[in-house]
Amino acid sequence: MNFDASYYPYASRREVLYSRRGMVCTSQALAAQAGLDMLKKGGNAVDAALATAISLVVLEPTSNGLGSDAFALIWIKDKLYGINGSGWSPAGISREAVAAAGHTDMPSRGWIPVMVPGAPAAWAAVHQRFGRLPFADLFEPAIGYAEDGYAVQPTVAAQLEESWHDFAAYKNEKAFAGLFSTFFPKGRAHRVGEIMRLPDHAKSLRLLRDSHCQALYTGELAQAVDDWSKETGGYIRQADLASYSPQWVEPIHTNYRGYDVWEIPPNGHGLVVLMALNIAQGFSFSQRDTVASFHKQIEAMKLAFTDGREYIADPRCMRTNLSYWLSQEYADARRSLIGEQALLPRPVDANNGGTVYLCTADAEGNMVSYIQSNFDGFGSGIVVPGYGIALNNRGNNFSMNPASDNCVAPHKKSYHTIIPGFLTKNGRAVGPFGVMGGFMQPQGQMQVIMNTIDYHLNPQAALDAPRWQWTGGRTIEVEPAVPQSIIDGLRAKGHTIIVNPNAMSYGRGQIIWRNEDGVLMGATEPRADGTVAVW
Repeated sequence: MNFDASYYPYASRREVLYSRRGMVCTSQALAAQAGLDMLKKGGNAVDAALATAISLVVLEPTSNGLGSDAFALIWIKDKLYGINGSGWSPAGISREAVAAAGHTDMPSRGWIPVMVPGAPAAWAAVHQRFGRLPFADLFEPAIGYAEDGYAVQPTVAAQLEESWHDFAAYKNEKAFAGLFSTFFPKGRAHRVGEIMRLPDHAKSLRLLRDSHCQALYTGELAQAVDDWSKETGGYIRQADLASYSPQWVEPIHTNYRGYDVWEIPPNGHGLVVLMALNIAQGFSFSQRDTVASFHKQIEAMKLAFTDGREYIADPRCMRTNLSYWLSQEYADARRSLIGEQALLPRPVDANNGGTVYLCTADAEGNMVSYIQSNFDGFGSGIVVPGYGIALNNRGNNFSMNPASDNCVAPHKKSYHTIIPGFLTKNGRAVGPFGVMGGFMQPQGQMQVIMNTIDYHLNPQAALDAPRWQWTGGRTIEVEPAVPQSIIDGLRAKGHTIIVNPNAMSYGRGQIIWRNEDGVLMGATEPRADGTVAVW
């Protein structure tokens, strides 16, 4: 890697941290320490990642929970493994059922968008295959924080306040009673520095710990989900949970200027990152902060994202081939459309064929890129009373168009936004990276990779650099730190530029790189409360 660790061209609260024995990077300091504790107990990077992920269920409850999905890329003994821990829709849901309920689009809240939670099953599967410590050890920090309480950090406090207002309209609906009793027992959102206790989470975590997570699929927790669903008009049933298992998958990749960039295959939209990088690779990027550099990146992402939103779905239902989306033919054709003016993108005719992110590394060379999410701030808003199970709303990403590969149907996975990333070079691990944040994720990943490879920024500077995001049509939001000259230049090219100061809307990322001597170099997002825990 070619960068200057003392060069920080953008305002930052953090610097690159170096270590030998192990590293955990995530958006919440206590969670990072939980992972580091596992390394000090003799665990590996997998144990550290799982303990961190389980702790985040408690410590960042707006972004993820016991009803989350999860994806991971795991580097073990010079091989990369992928696991897709996204759940499927209940057997009782269908396009017809959604339409009969009065919806022309998939709703975001309530029971209709609830999918089977995949994260706990993924914890168990990953530990069974690669974990070293006893499974019970991984739950100790999370149970302690849930039972004894923890001080609410600024980012979580802001998210809690936002969710309090978002769900105010549902306060008197029975189905949402668990949300308010679990997370808003004071009749308001917890404020910065106040102690949050989640005793129901502690109870459920013990049940998951003792059953190797089967309690959520065939045991007491599954029965509780089933009971609450039947009582309040839900679709999910115990049979939907019992028949679910996560999938081990072959990661997909593209080579970008000598580095292999790896992602989980669909139903996740990591494919969009690879498509955009392939389009961008046909251009030369020597300076980051120029109008031309911003314009070409934006246009490449717009084209790739437009196609991804149109065609990515449950892989069992996709009528297009991955080989086409990763082909030079596709990249060349889409790149040829990029000129001096902003495009209004349309999908190519391809008939041919609320989130937390963390990464870990240990002294043995093992590394993990991991992400889990309820999707949109407390997900569906459905929380099972007495158990703290906040159910995701991933079904919101289904289409209601019967012609779409992503049309809602029983026991089907939806288009999915969470994407862990991994970088290798010449068959050797460089390291894990990711940028959480809904539809910002592929856009953030692309910018971080280009900051690293094209502009030779160290991992902290690569995260610090001001970001842009395409929100549709010709509209681009940018952070206030983007130079005015670039904003003016992009507007002259036909982009509609909005300066959005909300830092959380631009994603929250983490990076761990390993150099040729085995030294770890870590960075964490200045837009969150995170830390790099080192040993």
